[in-house]
Amino acid sequence: MQSYLSLLGECVTRKTIEKSVFITTSRHVSCEDEARSFISEISGKYPDATHNCYAYIADNLGNFLRFSDDGEPQGTAGMPILEVLKNNKLYESAVVVTRYFGGIKLGAGGLVRAYSGCAAENLASAARALYAMCSEGLYITDYSCVDNALRFFSERGANVISAEYADEVRFTAAVKKSEEKEFDSALIDALNGRVKIRKIREYFFPFKV
Repeated sequence: MQSYLSLLGECVTRKTIEKSVFITTSRHVSCEDEARSFISEISGKYPDATHNCYAYIADNLGNFLRFSDDGEPQGTAGMPILEVLKNNKLYESAVVVTRYFGGIKLGAGGLVRAYSGCAAENLASAARALYAMCSEGLYITDYSCVDNALRFFSERGANVISAEYADEVRFTAAVKKSEEKEFDSALIDALNGRVKIRKIREYFFPFKV
């Protein structure tokens, strides 16, 4: 499978445009059922809102995508939000833009700018992850190497899943599969050979970007 970008967690932003309040919520969703559940959750959170418009791409290939204007004029809300997701090359991601109407009509062009702008601003501040094939390994070293090992993991963007301190220190960490050989070789050099490496498994993992 190819690596892909997605959201990491949830992001909520708020903006007022011509007295209408727009609350934008974005979140990582791993499938269509999760996307629908997210939309229902946000609609339930703001039941008195005038509109809860949304768009999502619920897989990592761009095949499962949906959008809704939720009562706004056709083409002025859902599709603009979806285009922002596409332009950001985000998959397994959903965005809901909630609107509380403030009494001033924006017109079709104004609505497109409002919904796309709110989505764009939200995604610009949202945490993202690169979902890539990772290699999870067990890295065993002695106490004198702990600080250097942790510094190395941090600098190289490895995800330390757990650390066990016993007679030896045993780190379980995930690194990008594409970088595994170079990572292991550099770690051995950094710790002057005082590390044992045992591979555990491979799977897709969200590396923060």
